[in-house]
Amino acid sequence: MDVKEYEHRVQYYETDQMGIVHHSNYIRWFESARLDFMKQIGIPYRKMEEMGIISPVLSVECRYKEMVYFDDVVHIKADLIKYNGIKMEIKYTVVNEADGKICTEGSSSHCFLDKKGGILSLKKSYPDIHVLFENVKHNT
Repeated sequence: MDVKEYEHRVQYYETDQMGIVHHSNYIRWFESARLDFMKQIGIPYRKMEEMGIISPVLSVECRYKEMVYFDDVVHIKADLIKYNGIKMEIKYTVVNEADGKICTEGSSSHCFLDKKGGILSLKKSYPDIHVLFENVKHNT
């Protein structure tokens, strides 16, 4: 399956006094890219929640390489690099549209829980969803 990159135009409120994107916004962009990724593969996060599945963040990492400024357009590639039915890890690559440079790289890891907070195996409880994730996993 070909998953399209998430596109974002930097808003003024996302920048500091120098017009540079504040570091905290990249984590928000990762979340937007992840939700878009999940929607594209056929399992919107809202649908998962309606089914009683939640996926909290276990960790997030961000490495800054190039500055991004107000009104720049960036493309965020989200790749599912680890998945076992209980946990997943997504890698993010943020590229500036204007020059093609990688601005930021990062990752986030998540688990799957039921609404009571119990660990959930998608492979056992939701095999149709499990297959959707398995079909897009990149082995690294």
